[in-house]
Amino acid sequence: MAIAPPARLTLPQADPASEGVDPERLDRLYGVVEGHIAEGRYPGAQVALARRGKLLAQRSFGEARVALPPPSGQAAREASDDSLWLLYSQTKVVTAAAIWVLVERGALTFNDRIADHVPEFAANSKGGITLQQVLTHQAGFPNARPGAEVWSDHELLRRKVCDFELEWGPGSKVHYHGASAHWTCAALIEAVTGRDYRELIRSEVLDPLGIDDIYVGVPEDQQGRCIDMHERKDGQHVGLGTGPDASPTDQVNGPAFRTAGVPGGGGYATAAAMAAFYQMLVAGGTLNGTRLFSPRLIRWVTSNQTGDRIDESFGIPMHRGLGPHVRGTTPVIRGLGSIATPSTFGHGGAGTSYSWADPESGLSFTYLTNGRADEPWHSRRLDQISSLAHASLVEP
Repeated sequence: MAIAPPARLTLPQADPASEGVDPERLDRLYGVVEGHIAEGRYPGAQVALARRGKLLAQRSFGEARVALPPPSGQAAREASDDSLWLLYSQTKVVTAAAIWVLVERGALTFNDRIADHVPEFAANSKGGITLQQVLTHQAGFPNARPGAEVWSDHELLRRKVCDFELEWGPGSKVHYHGASAHWTCAALIEAVTGRDYRELIRSEVLDPLGIDDIYVGVPEDQQGRCIDMHERKDGQHVGLGTGPDASPTDQVNGPAFRTAGVPGGGGYATAAAMAAFYQMLVAGGTLNGTRLFSPRLIRWVTSNQTGDRIDESFGIPMHRGLGPHVRGTTPVIRGLGSIATPSTFGHGGAGTSYSWADPESGLSFTYLTNGRADEPWHSRRLDQISSLAHASLVEP
């Protein structure tokens, strides 16, 4: 068996107990993940836990890619700490961070109208929509979704975004914009800066922080590290989007999708890199001595902007911030763990994953898998996994 290359770490490693985390309680979490894989829930997973700027735990489980029968003959590949996992909508917070950079530099404000910077966006009665409404999923076009044709044609992307049509009045509802909000953000970033949004995320967010292993647009020479996404068919894991009827946007295991860097759902990362990114957020905008954001901005973007209004996509309040969402005090919350402190914030990825940080404890956590799971099991396991991570912290 080939030995995987060493994982690239942004944070220094430390013993969990040195930062108040009980290793035996982490073992409980690992045991649950191992049980999921034994049950066939997903082929592989990766987790990471960090506190006070130190990586306390990382572990990979199962397979990054399953074996396929002839004629494919694809060999299985074991998951390693160096594997890059599809983030799905966890990407939204990374893309939002590029917006935050532009706000702190004075190029944007959250109250700007998108049409102030992209005049054609005013078409179809969208002229009054603000950046704040877009980031908090109140813009009014939740189901707009450009196709794969915009992945490599950003002039077409701008036209498609400007042609979005309202489904209801902006600000009148909270309803998760799965793809449309962050395609809008991508077009806005490019209009304001004249730069490819993927390049700006890399050069102005990730590189200054020294975070190598988050990618919004995976370079060709790194794509061999990417896991495959899977779904269950007839009791077996199969590659997502590999069937004859799969649409191009479902073909997430191919190089075109990995290169595209879909801003609301196409990023790739290791769990350790995402835990480091959230350590930067929970530390008020600084990582390893490098300050990217002011503490005031981080407090604002991670605060509840939508109160206890119901997100109609999920049927519960989601307490939307300007990128992540927040635990709040409602009985039910998605992904962050029901025992999380009210200020805990984070974001998930469709049927697969979550990352979060707790400002009260300084803990950050990432859980990534490579199998799309259905409800209600998906939400229950997220609560279970995240609550186990919170419960591993036993000392202040």
